[in-house]
Amino acid sequence: MTTIVPTSEEDPVLSVVRFITEMSWVDAGPEVAEPQVTRLCLEAQECVVAERWSDLTSLMLTSADVIFSKASEKELECIYTVICNLVTKADNLDQVHEMAELISTKVTQQANEKPAVRLRILFNLYNLLDNPYSRFFVYMKALKLAIEAKVPEHVTPSFKSVDSLLREWNLGVKDQRDLFLSISNILKESKGSAKESFKYLTKYLATFSGEEEAKEEAVRAVIEFVKAPDMFQCDLLEMPAVAQLEKDAKYGLVHQLLKIFLTGRLDAYLDFQAANSSLLQSYGLVHEDCIEKMRLISLVDLGLHDSARIPYSVIKEALRIEDNEVESWVVKGITSKLLDCKIDQMNQVVIVSRCTERVFGPRQWESLRTKLATWRGNISHVIGTIKANRLPEDAAESLAVR
Repeated sequence: MTTIVPTSEEDPVLSVVRFITEMSWVDAGPEVAEPQVTRLCLEAQECVVAERWSDLTSLMLTSADVIFSKASEKELECIYTVICNLVTKADNLDQVHEMAELISTKVTQQANEKPAVRLRILFNLYNLLDNPYSRFFVYMKALKLAIEAKVPEHVTPSFKSVDSLLREWNLGVKDQRDLFLSISNILKESKGSAKESFKYLTKYLATFSGEEEAKEEAVRAVIEFVKAPDMFQCDLLEMPAVAQLEKDAKYGLVHQLLKIFLTGRLDAYLDFQAANSSLLQSYGLVHEDCIEKMRLISLVDLGLHDSARIPYSVIKEALRIEDNEVESWVVKGITSKLLDCKIDQMNQVVIVSRCTERVFGPRQWESLRTKLATWRGNISHVIGTIKANRLPEDAAESLAVR
């Protein structure tokens, strides 16, 4: 956070007012400029004496906005540091929020002009605020600016702290939605952030409980999941915002496609594609990419539902591949961390020890409960065996001592 260090007896606020007014009117000549400088400095002084901080903020912002293209980045940061520091003088939370709103709204205008400086100003303002909601308001302005100016790299590092910030801000549902959707949109434009973008999009959708809203975002989430070559698991089917698509006249087929990718196999996808190829193309889905993803999904599904020992012939049929491609697809499944298995070339079988679930619903929870109960029983049996073997040993040691 920048700190203003006075270098003269004049109040830093009045120094800034004088500086920005002179720069604003420099082209008009001294005859016009000097009266304006005198007038605005007197107005600023009156505001300081009367502690009218909102009026002073508004007065300074009017001139500061004019010189944004004229001043250097260093000058702008110094100017806006003085302006932002005014929020620390007000003792009324409503007045502080009003001032924060004035500053951040003015700073986010003309976002494409020196966006990095504007963002530094906003984060400086953020750090000067104590009110959680005012902080959230300024943060959202920073995200909006980053989107408009296409400079996501300046705000994405802050996303690592979103969980702790949410606890601090204590937001309502509507504000949470705005936050999650903004973050998702920013990450969507950031290279290599598709998974993170999808994560925040699903957080956004999870805030809905069946309202006839967010259909476009729900469709976007489905398409992003289907497109992603490295995403094989999600909870979209369980979300009311996505479930509403199933009976929607416009988006019913999108829901059907999601269901295939989360519960079906390659044959179901191929049937769907044959009947709806134009739909897939309209959403930018590439048929060959979908086939590749569905082959991996089908391979995993074989291990989950058919047998822990899968013959090559079954894999060949399910994935619709040639004999000599079976092992390469199994290796793809392993490298994608979708399954752990061993390839028995002699017996032409794949022995599966673990598979990744595509969805985690009641059936998966029941399976996990059963496994934990078995594990607990095995541990109890081991402990009992150890205790039983130690009793004779302890008795023998006792007799030897006597």
